[in-house]
Amino acid sequence: MISVAFPRFAPRFSFDAVRPRDWRWAALFGLLFAILVVGVVEGQISRGDRGITPINSSGDFLASGILVDVTGDNAEDAREKGWREAQRKGWAQLYRKLNGSDGPALGDSVLDGIVTAIVVEDEQIGSRRYVARLGVQFDRVRAGQILGVSGRTLRSPPLLVIPVYSVDGIPQVFEQRSAWQRAWAEYNTGQSAIDYVRTAGTGADTLLINAGQTGRRGRVWWRVILDQYGAADVLVPMARVEYSYPGGPIKGYFTARFGPDNKLISSFTMTGPNPTALPDMMEKAVARMDRIYIDALAAGVLKTDTYLVLEKPVEKEDLPEEVATDADVLPTETDASVPATAVVGVSSFTVQYSSPDVESVSATERAIAGIAGVQSASTTSLALGGTSVMRVSFRGDIAALKAALAARGYKVQEGGNTLRISR
Repeated sequence: MISVAFPRFAPRFSFDAVRPRDWRWAALFGLLFAILVVGVVEGQISRGDRGITPINSSGDFLASGILVDVTGDNAEDAREKGWREAQRKGWAQLYRKLNGSDGPALGDSVLDGIVTAIVVEDEQIGSRRYVARLGVQFDRVRAGQILGVSGRTLRSPPLLVIPVYSVDGIPQVFEQRSAWQRAWAEYNTGQSAIDYVRTAGTGADTLLINAGQTGRRGRVWWRVILDQYGAADVLVPMARVEYSYPGGPIKGYFTARFGPDNKLISSFTMTGPNPTALPDMMEKAVARMDRIYIDALAAGVLKTDTYLVLEKPVEKEDLPEEVATDADVLPTETDASVPATAVVGVSSFTVQYSSPDVESVSATERAIAGIAGVQSASTTSLALGGTSVMRVSFRGDIAALKAALAARGYKVQEGGNTLRISR
């Protein structure tokens, strides 16, 4: 009979053999790994070289591509004269565009009252000379009275824009700056029928808004993101560029999509002689995308998903005391002689304000966010030295918001679904 015996020195595993310091080493390695992960996420959020702040698109009239070449006593005087000349040329261009004829010549003092911003497209400043290509933005209400057009426009619900750009077959949104992102940020959407909600691509935007999100269908997470940006639905304009060879022709493939289901609306292609034509191609593609979405809105294609705009019911204990008291005596459904009163939910409004510097932007956001009933207040279009645009989520109607702003010492002007405030 053969018997097998293990030698005395054969290792035997038991949990008792694991010493406490081994667990301490494992905990230390786990802590280091967690710090590494947090650092990567923090770096993903805090990188500041990818964001492009959208230009002001407040719905005002815009005359662009105005060329000026003037001289002055010094650089500052030449620039001021250039901007004055741009205002006069811009007014003539805008009037001719809307009415088909030359309009009345307005004085500089009158133009100063209806011009809201000067958009610098390109400029060269010398010691006594100023050469530039400028855009001039005119207040829609005040200029509309002289132009003979309405100061109000009908627009779509606020729609979040996610510009997807394919690089080497890899789709991205805000991971790094792209010509597609820049074209959407620099496009003036104020005269469009689409109420675009554009983000700068900084902070948490890179985590919340990415190419992977456009492929999700779940309405719950979509509702969280859209509420964060004050939007009712989403637009997904997609761009893909192919290069034939270095320095050779380029071809762009563009697709307009809509909604959480990524519904295809239309697509088109564009070509350019070489890579230097890419910015111009992107600019024209955005304008064409805008026309596609406007036509889709007119045709009834851009129907907001009802599952994305559900409002949380207002509980009785959340109502003010006087409203709760009135709610106790509301008529029942069987009492048809008296109409029932609807409870006002949270709505999004556009607020225009003067922003001479960065401090004024932060101060205005803090002041409006502190108003009772305001759920959120964030600047969506920044124009330092001009008029910026803020989107405000407010529990109530626009009249209540206007009264609350007036109570804070602001002078408030109303036009459509937009408020303009000043001190």
